[in-house]
Amino acid sequence: MIWETLGSVLLGLALAWAADHRLAHRLPARNLVFATGVASALLGAFITHSALGAGHVPAVLFGAATLATALLSLLLRPQPRRAARPTSAA
Repeated sequence: MIWETLGSVLLGLALAWAADHRLAHRLPARNLVFATGVASALLGAFITHSALGAGHVPAVLFGAATLATALLSLLLRPQPRRAARPTSAA
């Protein structure tokens, strides 16, 4: 169980870092991104471990990664719209 916990924390940190590195302009504060990544990975590991039981470490880590990715995607803000080019009327 300790390996599942440590693995899910590291997975959450890695996913949060990747999201912050690639999409920093569309995400809120860095502290919120990292906290969301870790907390959601732990929650995903807990839910998956509760459903499957002990001895399914790869599946638990997959559940942690899935929930962390889903909740990190909810933090994304829409891209800013660019001004439309004026069209010339003929």
